[in-house]
Amino acid sequence: MKVKCLSKNYICILEIFFIMKAGIVGLPNVGKSTLFNCLSNAKAQSANFPFCTIEPNIGVVNVPDARLEKLEELVNPERVLPATVEIVDIAGLVKGASKGEGLGNQFLGNIRETDAILHVLRCFDNDNIVHVDGSVDPIRDKETIDMELQLKDLETVDKKLEKVKRAARTGNKDAQKEETTLLAIKTGLEAGISVRAIEIDEESRIEFVKPLQFITDKPVMYVCNVDEDAAVSGNAYVEKIKEMVAAENAEVIFLAVGTEADITELETFEERKMFLEDLGLEEPGSAKLIRGAYKLLELETYFTAGVKEVRAWTIPVGATAPQAAGVIHTDFEKGFIRAEVIAYKDFVAFGSEAKVKEAGKMRVEGKEYIVKDGDVMHFRFNV
Repeated sequence: MKVKCLSKNYICILEIFFIMKAGIVGLPNVGKSTLFNCLSNAKAQSANFPFCTIEPNIGVVNVPDARLEKLEELVNPERVLPATVEIVDIAGLVKGASKGEGLGNQFLGNIRETDAILHVLRCFDNDNIVHVDGSVDPIRDKETIDMELQLKDLETVDKKLEKVKRAARTGNKDAQKEETTLLAIKTGLEAGISVRAIEIDEESRIEFVKPLQFITDKPVMYVCNVDEDAAVSGNAYVEKIKEMVAAENAEVIFLAVGTEADITELETFEERKMFLEDLGLEEPGSAKLIRGAYKLLELETYFTAGVKEVRAWTIPVGATAPQAAGVIHTDFEKGFIRAEVIAYKDFVAFGSEAKVKEAGKMRVEGKEYIVKDGDVMHFRFNV
């Protein structure tokens, strides 16, 4: 990308990222650390006993994107940089975690700091791998995690209600409205319903629920860890989970974590491709999971494309052109004048920026423009 700077002074580009994290959670020994290793290539200790992960491992993971590969093919740049997402491997949770059992307090503190949850469930039978509860039952495992998180959220809502009720008794209308909302949250949690699935009007959710950062209000994706035989089509365990979470509006994916680990050990792309073909897979399940995490965090991508560099930049869904420019450098946002925008499909259809311009398909957008996923952009600014 050629950044068209109208300032006389050369500006050293400082990279600013939207740092949002998805946390991998689940019971001990369900494959969390093995999955994390597959995603990040960071070698978190992965042992066959509970609590082998105590401190959360953090990995910055590249987001697979076929559009970036196509832009690389068309532009032939000196280097290519993909979008990234931060994944955190959090210690396994057990019954009683909300009261501090196992590594409960640490687990709950770590998960509160993440923005989305990747809930790993063991969906395979193997007598050689110990289950913390002695048998394989992903429905029970999900309920265990849900209950502990819900109990912690109950503590949060009870503490808040104590203060709000006092204000509501004085006749404060806002406090009365907040009390009604929090009582609905409390009732739902006591019935075993996570905050994200409790019906509350959007205004009240934004005003009263979001600031409390309930753990069970975080978006969640269920990751079913299956064996190799179920890597393509899933199994009965996966179907049970899909039925169970239908009301949560949550995505369910399945992948064979052990097999994914084997794939990452292969040296060349050709070897990995052959391995996947033998399994009947077009891509590793981990690629689907990473894209899912990116979507779960409500992130999207725009591109810059020039002979020096083709790059995918991460922005929150709904970002304006100045905000997107600010991801490259804060001065780009402060001094934003306009953006030159090419739709990804137009760039591919015409094959180059020059041909897009000739066809009159490059648009000039101002400060109010909402960036679309896949836009190829230049920014003009002045500081």
